[in-house]
Amino acid sequence: MTVSRCELLRWQFELTWSLFEYHLERLEDEDFLWEPGPLCWTVRPDADGRWVADWAETEPDPIPVPTIGWVSWHIGWWWSVAVDHAQGRVPRDRTEIVWPGDGKAAVEWLRGLRGEWLAVLERFTDAELDAVAPFPWQNDPEHTVAHMAGWVNSELMKNVAEIGQLRLLRAASGAPEPSPSSGS
Repeated sequence: MTVSRCELLRWQFELTWSLFEYHLERLEDEDFLWEPGPLCWTVRPDADGRWVADWAETEPDPIPVPTIGWVSWHIGWWWSVAVDHAQGRVPRDRTEIVWPGDGKAAVEWLRGLRGEWLAVLERFTDAELDAVAPFPWQNDPEHTVAHMAGWVNSELMKNVAEIGQLRLLRAASGAPEPSPSSGS
């Protein structure tokens, strides 16, 4: 049996997504802003009520532990930009990608991105996979669109594992619900 690269990338993506759905179906609103330690990155409303992610231009040392809310924003950011590039649109800046504001909306946002990415994967031909990738390597001739699609699958798998681990840690810790006044 012969499998095209497009079929293999789609299979890999669907496998990763099925693992993600396992966690998405079990997430509770309180999971998204639970802070597993004293040094965390999260999402919080700014002065205009837009939910923005903690960020540093240079990765800090030690690296803050992200909340599920932050990881879900991170997925939404890199995936939105990857879809923009794949569809020939001007990619949005990181600061334009805002978290939806609650767990249910975040899950729906991510499922919507899944649909957009599936449309991209359906459109690719094997020949298009050989073109130079516009993202995340900024047109480095060593990386193709196939590399970009493989990177999306790998990045998603990593982020799914992070969300799953955070969800399990919160459940095992018996953590209380965050208080509305703490911003968490």
